[in-house]
Amino acid sequence: MAKIHFVDHKGETRTVEVENGATVMEAAIRNSIPGIEAECGGACACATCHVYVDEAWREKVGSPTPMEEDMLDFGFDVRPNSRLSCQIKVSDDLDGLVVSTPERQA
Repeated sequence: MAKIHFVDHKGETRTVEVENGATVMEAAIRNSIPGIEAECGGACACATCHVYVDEAWREKVGSPTPMEEDMLDFGFDVRPNSRLSCQIKVSDDLDGLVVSTPERQA
């Protein structure tokens, strides 16, 4: 299990425990995290689970795949640390991960 910290655009933090193998998006949906819509259900076919990975975690989380980069083109206020939360698999290595949600999803 890993703890993931979700920070909304107003700065409020919600921390949830997530089982290994789940995605950050699945954890957000199961825990009713505001700001994550996940309209495609995790198929990397939209950009409504867009998050910003905290700079301290970017290397550990890794870079987006080309397909994910294509979907991020549809995101709102995309930044260098943007990722789709459906593409981030949780493991013990991500215990303590901090992600922020944008002001709105695309």
